Amino acid sequence: MDTLSYKTISANKATVNKEWVLVDAEGQTLGRLASKVAKLLRGKYKPNFTPHVDCGDNVVIINAEKINLTGNKWEAKEYVRHTGYPGGQRILTANELFAKDPARLVEKSVKGMLPKNKLGADLFRNLKVYVGAEHKQEAQKPKAINLNDLK
Repeated sequence: MDTLSYKTISANKATVNKEWVLVDAEGQTLGRLASKVAKLLRGKYKPNFTPHVDCGDNVVIINAEKINLTGNKWEAKEYVRHTGYPGGQRILTANELFAKDPARLVEKSVKGMLPKNKLGADLFRNLKVYVGAEHKQEAQKPKAINLNDLK
């Protein structure tokens, strides 16, 4: 038996091949979009996935203003933050946050699905979200993918 064929290949910064991926959020449901984008950022769709290494792709999301939320989530879903002062708890509904900045709604949902550590912070920097069809990453030539084809 050839034992060399059973070696587990662990990726590192030198062996990782990162690509640029373009995702169109038009008509997508927010949570499903965010979970698939988080998997892309993490590198889980790649055969050489390594949990402790940033082996995911750089993701550009366009048309962030055209996402959907199902049910009553536009009014019922709340985003809570605290100013740091006594009585400083502030609550925004999904509708209010969307009115301020639709890109931030998508960013918050993706960030919540990434690891809560230094690796997660590094992975989040690989995400670019834009309102509208125009984006600033034309020079990287991102490859457009259909999220419905991914599991």
